[in-house]
Amino acid sequence: MRRFLGACGTAIMTLAVVALATGSLAGQSQSGTKANTAKNWTVPRTADGQPDLSGVWANNAATPIERPKELEGRTTLTDEEVASLRKRAGELFNGDGDAAFGDSVFTAALRDVKGFKSTDTQTGNYNHFWIVDRPIDNRTSLVTDPADGRIPALTPEAQKRADAAPEYRKAHPADGPEDLPLTHRCVTFGVPNIFAGYNSYFQIVQSKDAVALHSEMIHDTRIIPLDNSQHVGSNTKLWLGDSRGHWEGDTLVVETTNFNDKTNFLFSKAVGSLENLKLIERYTRVGPETLQYDVTLSDATMWTKPWSATLFWTRSNGEIYEYACHEGNEGLSGALSGTRAQEREAAAAAKKGSN
Repeated sequence: MRRFLGACGTAIMTLAVVALATGSLAGQSQSGTKANTAKNWTVPRTADGQPDLSGVWANNAATPIERPKELEGRTTLTDEEVASLRKRAGELFNGDGDAAFGDSVFTAALRDVKGFKSTDTQTGNYNHFWIVDRPIDNRTSLVTDPADGRIPALTPEAQKRADAAPEYRKAHPADGPEDLPLTHRCVTFGVPNIFAGYNSYFQIVQSKDAVALHSEMIHDTRIIPLDNSQHVGSNTKLWLGDSRGHWEGDTLVVETTNFNDKTNFLFSKAVGSLENLKLIERYTRVGPETLQYDVTLSDATMWTKPWSATLFWTRSNGEIYEYACHEGNEGLSGALSGTRAQEREAAAAAKKGSN
């Protein structure tokens, strides 16, 4: 199966196509909340009396993370505009053309792109037939704060790292494994993972004293205590951070700190570690088939101010199957050996040219 080069130049492999939940956010009101909740519906409870969040949830909505420039100043679309976007997306991504990932389904339909080409321009890609349906609703961005729907600017120091990163990657594409992204190395996609439409399924398992949050990519599972315990010491750093949870009414609130200096939030425009990140997540059942997922990210060394996003996950009746990443991680050895081959060819050509 061919490789897909994702939003941050990350090569990943998919082993199987996961069943798609048929729920849609088409019934959302202009405020973005679920409008078609069953009459007199109440949040189900576990045997311990907690709100029942358990099950498999899908993040497949086509709403872009950031508001496109064409929609500046608009938080929502009209029903007529949504219908038009759906029509164009259906024609553009009818299964015959290149696969579209992340925000590109929405933006391609918005801009009425002709002959869409996938992000992987080097090795080609599988076609859109293999990609799940991406429902379009009337929201124009996942980012809810700041009000412009855009992720805040990087700090001057973070911007310097961002500016230097492309040249470094060009000069050192694969000197060693550490030069390759965490996802290419099958380590982690990090948290929060708000990238939609590509193996973007999550499973929640609850007990009285803990909640397990399992992400399909890349088999990450976070065990979150609900016992009012304190975070681990500041000298203990973890790939997925240290999480502590509590209930505020029917909402599960999770605070995560203590990320290690290798962790990176892939789709934030951030470059460098997020070891100073404070992440607040809120999980709330807002309907029989809908879970509202709110995130707030604060890191004064990365962004000029905190920012928040709201996602709506839909219940999936399918199971989460193994996301094997590169089976045996052959992609990693291939990238390293391929780069060594290119270096040998370049050295041979230089030697020949000097004779």
